[in-house]
Amino acid sequence: MKTTEYDFDPSYGYSLPQLLAVATPKEHKDFDEFWQHRYQLAVTVNPNPQTRIINENDRGWRVFEINYTSTDNFPIRGWLLLPSNGVIKRGFVIGHGYGGRDAPDFHLPFKDAALLFLCSRGLGLSAAPTISSEPYWHVLHDIHQADRYIIGGCVEDVWLGVSSLLQLFPKLAGHLGYLGISFSGGVGALALPWERRIARGHLNIPTFGHHPLRLRLPTRGSTHSLQQFYSTHKKQTLNVLRYYDAALAAKRITMPINCACALFDPFVAPPAQFAIYNALPAEKELFVLTAGHHSYPEQQQQEQQLIAELDAFFAPLSY
Repeated sequence: MKTTEYDFDPSYGYSLPQLLAVATPKEHKDFDEFWQHRYQLAVTVNPNPQTRIINENDRGWRVFEINYTSTDNFPIRGWLLLPSNGVIKRGFVIGHGYGGRDAPDFHLPFKDAALLFLCSRGLGLSAAPTISSEPYWHVLHDIHQADRYIIGGCVEDVWLGVSSLLQLFPKLAGHLGYLGISFSGGVGALALPWERRIARGHLNIPTFGHHPLRLRLPTRGSTHSLQQFYSTHKKQTLNVLRYYDAALAAKRITMPINCACALFDPFVAPPAQFAIYNALPAEKELFVLTAGHHSYPEQQQQEQQLIAELDAFFAPLSY
């Protein structure tokens, strides 16, 4: 794919075989302990989900506002879609990109499901006065402390979203899926290794993969912000980010995962995306996108193909 829009090559010169050969970085010995401890604490939190009807029938869905309590007593808000007709047979926790979310996605094909669209802390409906909603600053929030870094809180928001769905719909235990794109693709990769209540996941152009590599590759957006901070705080940044590498986390994911990774992406470098896919040790599917975070002629066709693939991939969730 050729373009003069960028002052660097968003394919970084990698062919598909080269992308499929990207390995994981070296990991720290207490990676598992760090995350298992956080998960065990998070699942003791009572999210106390509250819902309020917005629309009784919008394109076949009943639309609710939802709010629940995450770790640090942080209020998380979003939307809950329930089918207007029929039985609820599965559920999904669904994230968003770093631009946040201003509405639920009505085009998803899971018409027998409860769909929880959460807004991660500091973003979208979960904005807070003490946290910048600008990706450039949000990604740096509390980066000086591994146990306070905001991305960890966003992972916990996912776990508490799962707890919320199961409080509202206990019969969905064993029938839950996760969908994350870009920012929430990376957050999902960090959340899923420890989250046995999710049975299947989809990671679309996921970020936060292979930090030692992505910090070296010219990039736009939140990664560029990290790179600038790293240039003057190398040791401090690496000491924290080594716990937040989505490729290292992916090595520990045991559930089936569908990944959509791009060959060209100016915001999430393809080698970092593929590092996550390559690390997955269990059942996995790969959908290769021409580009991510960039429009291209066959984009709509590929998106439709991916939706059809996801419809089949998540079909086993229904009871």
